[in-house]
Amino acid sequence: MFKNYVKIAVRNLLRSKSFSVINISGLAIGMASALLILLWIQNELSYDRIYPRTDRIYALYNRDKFEGKPRAWNNTPKPLATVLQKDYPGVERVARFSNITFLTSVGEVHLNTRGAFVDSGFLDIFRLPMVKGDAGALNGPKGIVLTRGFAKRLFGNGEAMGKTVVIDSTASFMVTGILEDLPPNTSFAFDYLLPWAFMTRLGWDDNGWGNNSVYTYVLLKPGTTQASFDRQIRNITIDHSGGRETTEVFTQPMSRYHLYARSENGLLVGGNIKTVRLFGVIAAFILLIACINFMNLSTARSERRAREVGVRKVIGAYRGFLIAQFIGESILISGLAFLVAMGLAVLCLDQFNLLVGKQLVIHFNEPRLWFFSLGFVLFTGLLAGSYPAFYLSSFQPVKVLKGTFRKADGLVSVRKVLVVLQFSFAIILIICTLIIYKQIQYGEDRDAGYDRHNLVYAFTQGDATKYYSSIRSELLSSGAAVAVTKTSGPVTQHWSDGWDYEWDGSTQADKKIDFIQFAADAGFVNTMGARLVAGRDIDIYKYPTDSTAVLLNEAAVRTMRLKNPVGANIWRGTAADQEKWHVVGVIKDFILESPFAERIAPMMIAGPRLFCQVIHFKLNPANSISADIEKAQKIFKHYNPRYPFEYVFTDDAYARKFKEEQQVGSLSALFAGLTILISCLGLFALAAYMAENRIREIGVRKVLGASVTSITTLLAREFVLLVGIAFLIAAPVAWFAMDQWLEGYGYRVDMGWTVFAVSGLLALLIAVATVSYQSIRAAVANPVKSLRAE
Repeated sequence: MFKNYVKIAVRNLLRSKSFSVINISGLAIGMASALLILLWIQNELSYDRIYPRTDRIYALYNRDKFEGKPRAWNNTPKPLATVLQKDYPGVERVARFSNITFLTSVGEVHLNTRGAFVDSGFLDIFRLPMVKGDAGALNGPKGIVLTRGFAKRLFGNGEAMGKTVVIDSTASFMVTGILEDLPPNTSFAFDYLLPWAFMTRLGWDDNGWGNNSVYTYVLLKPGTTQASFDRQIRNITIDHSGGRETTEVFTQPMSRYHLYARSENGLLVGGNIKTVRLFGVIAAFILLIACINFMNLSTARSERRAREVGVRKVIGAYRGFLIAQFIGESILISGLAFLVAMGLAVLCLDQFNLLVGKQLVIHFNEPRLWFFSLGFVLFTGLLAGSYPAFYLSSFQPVKVLKGTFRKADGLVSVRKVLVVLQFSFAIILIICTLIIYKQIQYGEDRDAGYDRHNLVYAFTQGDATKYYSSIRSELLSSGAAVAVTKTSGPVTQHWSDGWDYEWDGSTQADKKIDFIQFAADAGFVNTMGARLVAGRDIDIYKYPTDSTAVLLNEAAVRTMRLKNPVGANIWRGTAADQEKWHVVGVIKDFILESPFAERIAPMMIAGPRLFCQVIHFKLNPANSISADIEKAQKIFKHYNPRYPFEYVFTDDAYARKFKEEQQVGSLSALFAGLTILISCLGLFALAAYMAENRIREIGVRKVLGASVTSITTLLAREFVLLVGIAFLIAAPVAWFAMDQWLEGYGYRVDMGWTVFAVSGLLALLIAVATVSYQSIRAAVANPVKSLRAE
């Protein structure tokens, strides 16, 4: 019997080739889309779960209130790790992690790449797979651990273990371990690891409990719970700072580190998990729409298989056998569609990786993939084939064989509901895509507060710090730049902040105002194209006392309630160890962090009291950009020959602030297009069904004088109504979803009615274009052929 069912299924597929192609194509597109999304979701959910003891690894976080609002962050004080290891018995190992970039050299090979300072316990805690060496590779002060790929770049195919690597052209380290290249689903990104002792030797280590500048990870002993440990360490910073700090400490499981990284009211409840859930819903709905499309196509051909069902029932077939037959056919089609979907997924994977910024791979040699594939095919086949199977098996043989079988009104209602569902989701995705891009454009059009055009920055590595004055002078004298300034960080990034400041008229509560900390030597306003509101710019060359000068932004002036800010004094610390500054000017607020943040944080731009490691320079607009860069490169290479000249255009750095939103927008647009395509296939099937069902009515109308236009309008009018109903359902759902999404942005666009109107009109035009072919075809058909059977 099974063999007979397979033969019948194959014959039905071959008998209606166009139907089979459309049916398999619709399912394949939906399945391929779901597969790619599920592959991305699997990668996101597997982040930081690859470590053998992930369930006992925790990241340390801080929590405090600033201006009355709780905030959590994962930068911690350096002495925290030492105290945890020494005084808390529930801790098995603890390690700090601090990102760095050094020039690494082996002979004539010089690479300026990313690395990290870590405690010796880092390798033991995370147990990343090692090619050579073991977890004790960083126990000594002169060892270095390389990734396999980086070792090959330094040593080629030669042996790396035991060889010497020179760091920053001054310090030599011996390779004591080689790690496998980091997998794509880890939160760490480095090419090499250096022992923490080297940071201490450089003088970069400190015991300040108010300096939150490193990441701290802890491995708890078996039996130690997160809740009990959090209670023990809650006041560790407060206790060890003598009460000067009010920051609480807590842990975040490493398995949640990537997905729940966004602080909301001091709790880690948001982040990438929202995007994962969003695209999980999209994957489910795309697959559902593909299955609805299958149902529509299957039931549209119901009359052609009605006699087959009638004959089978007359000769004794039970309804259960018929249901099994039709579900079996749908599983067969689902299997064929899956093969096509897998091919589409493989073909599109590279482009999909570019879109999502990942390196996703389909591992065909993993048994889990094929078990999943089998379950996926069965699930899709059952979902898509359940309604057609129960519907087709319900035909009454007497009516079918007499020729009095007619489609019931209930069938039409169900089919219309399915199409409304399809187009509702398509319209939701169209609206969401338009609003996402509108939000991105809104952020891009926002006044940044400074001039990004032709503004470039480079880091002061090697001898660039020593010869900065000469580099600055030659950049200006050569005509490569019209302005130069040295700063503590890039103008597009937030690297430092601090609190506990005081000023004339400040209160105790003001000590919990968090200021962004920036530093510059001279020419900050001119180089950045910032706008001076009051006073003057910092210039340590013209005013030697400007080493303690401060520029405030407008947000800082408002927050500090300063009526006459220029000349005001600001200080921090005790009388025995006090830092003091004087305000020389006020600049207009500019965007350092997210362009979507409504509130620009208060900022202090001080003289070069912070370590200034970035050189910003404004290219000369009288020359071509390439000519200016070529001149700058020669100057930097002259004074800093050991280091490559690496620079960043501020325009490019600023554009990266929109990367996450652009990815979400691109994915939404892609899947909206695929949803529309699948929905149109379903609509095409319904149009064919309706035309076939009303063929004699159309013939009678034509005989009585109805025009092609009137008949086409008659057939299309019903579909316009369906799209209208879909729009009425989709609009409020999309508004609610986008209102929730926009809540994460302080600086947010007004959705407006035009987006909804454009989306509804676009869906209507697509629907009319889809059904027009079938409607016109039915309207121009010869009425003689349609009425001959009567």
